Amino acid sequence: MNLPPLYRIQQQFESDSIQDLPEAVRQQFDCLRAGEEVQAGQSVAVAVGSRGIHHLETIVASVISQLKVIGLKPFIIPAMGSHGGATAEGQATLLHDLGITEAAMGAPIISNMEVVSLGCLDSGAEILFSRDALESDHLVVINRVKPHTSFRGEVESGLCKMLAIGCGRQPGASNMHRFGLGHSIVPAAMKILEKAPVLCGLAIVENASGGIDCLRLAHPHEFVATDSGLLKTARALLPRIPIDDLDVLLVDEMGKDISGAGLDPNVTGFWRQDGGPRTPDYRAIVVLDITKPSHGNATGIGSVDLTTRRVIDAIDLEATYTNCLTANVPRAARLPVALENDRVALETVLNQVPIPDQIRMMRIVNTLDLGTFWATKALLPELREQTGILVDETPLSLEFDAM
Repeated sequence: MNLPPLYRIQQQFESDSIQDLPEAVRQQFDCLRAGEEVQAGQSVAVAVGSRGIHHLETIVASVISQLKVIGLKPFIIPAMGSHGGATAEGQATLLHDLGITEAAMGAPIISNMEVVSLGCLDSGAEILFSRDALESDHLVVINRVKPHTSFRGEVESGLCKMLAIGCGRQPGASNMHRFGLGHSIVPAAMKILEKAPVLCGLAIVENASGGIDCLRLAHPHEFVATDSGLLKTARALLPRIPIDDLDVLLVDEMGKDISGAGLDPNVTGFWRQDGGPRTPDYRAIVVLDITKPSHGNATGIGSVDLTTRRVIDAIDLEATYTNCLTANVPRAARLPVALENDRVALETVLNQVPIPDQIRMMRIVNTLDLGTFWATKALLPELREQTGILVDETPLSLEFDAM
């Protein structure tokens, strides 16, 4: 089959970002001082999640450094719900792969799955919380504020979610999802803030270019307002595909380090997991690989139409099922049609289009990296009309290696 040529497209995003992250963290923590509530020598658990936050290693190391300046004794705990196969070893490995190691951070990492009940919400949802966090003198949570991948609300992903879901380990996360995440996060976080030794949270907002747009230290009483306010900023900065009508969206890779849903439905369309209006309307999604940091967790593979044998062979079904069942979205683990390799997958999807040489196809690296992508000729007129879009008029032929 003659494969259609692709054209390289660059999408210009807002690129202002914090250049000196350690100094930015220092400024945020400058308001914390030793006193009656914070005494030198006390322990402080620093909760870190599994998301692929840009510059996470630098941010966490800077937080650890500032806590030591105050005189506290920090240690790191994984706060990632059911990720890492819902095991202590798996979650420690995920932190290691993100550069969060004892040597790099200058603080020990304590990973286990023990939780303590903090009571129930009016809905009946039991709040389970990390024993390590509760038994420390203080707790600091670090998380990115961004639109969630499965619901809409005033508060979505952020500091409150880190308390209610991340610090709840697998059983806590499962309870919150079972009773409706959008309805449970804020009430659960409020009750946790009453009972847990939360010192502060550091909220992170990224821009579409992969930089850090802002950092915000929030005291416990500010968690909800901080999450809500920064969510508006994060939503405006979220990278998106500039065309809503495609025959084929070809995705080089999916992964848990890219999005909690593997492929961010804020980019690919919520209708694929929840139904509703087909906006954007990407009629076929083809995924060619899964990232190594995912460790086989293929949550979100259920929104894919075609994939490769390489992806199927890389899937850890136990980790995937654990994550999807905990999140109460078993459909996210459904397996798509798997073809022998990239070429066969692409030729197969092209055979589904009536006139292949007029195909509306786009190739992206993943749903987080959208600064550069590739498009077929049929899309060029629409792309040229958009501001912030640069079209390279040189056609590129697809080439395949032996893998």
